[in-house]
Amino acid sequence: MADTAPRRVVVGVSGASGIPYARDLLETLRRIPDVEVHLVATEGARRVAAEELGMPFDELASLADVVHPNKDTGAAIASGSFRTAGMTVVPCSATTLSKVAYGVCDNLLTRAAYVHLKERRPLVLVPRETPLPLPTLDAMVKAAQAGATILPASPGFYTRPQTIDDLLGFVTQRILDLLGIEAARSPRWRDG
Repeated sequence: MADTAPRRVVVGVSGASGIPYARDLLETLRRIPDVEVHLVATEGARRVAAEELGMPFDELASLADVVHPNKDTGAAIASGSFRTAGMTVVPCSATTLSKVAYGVCDNLLTRAAYVHLKERRPLVLVPRETPLPLPTLDAMVKAAQAGATILPASPGFYTRPQTIDDLLGFVTQRILDLLGIEAARSPRWRDG
């Protein structure tokens, strides 16, 4: 008998600028029928969402199938026995990146990221910070050595983007590729 359970993806949102990337990813995942999205967000993310999107965080959260409180370190996504296709943190603040790199599990988002590292599941961290000071660069190296993929929110221009949505879609496509989820969100380089 074939496994018909939906693929689970954990989306973490932390308090860096770049919440439109999270919205684009959540909207894209919402259109994929066999994907179940588990969302966890920091308090900083909630504040930045209001600033950057001009809407309450609950509107963004409504795009997920399950929303976990960040203080609930006993939630399902905190356990390695909760199977997922992977996790992304988008945007990933420098603070969250450092916590993940050094195994600091002081909230559900960082605990879920730690679980993905220990279980050797895909973990895609999407920092949107510039310029990058040495402590952040060191944390990126440490997180990559632990098994995370660092995907800076740096859209490519070979697709000749015409809109901000095109730029957001480029990053979303790269995240989904790394999680092994098929979606046609952005053109590929000389594909076909």
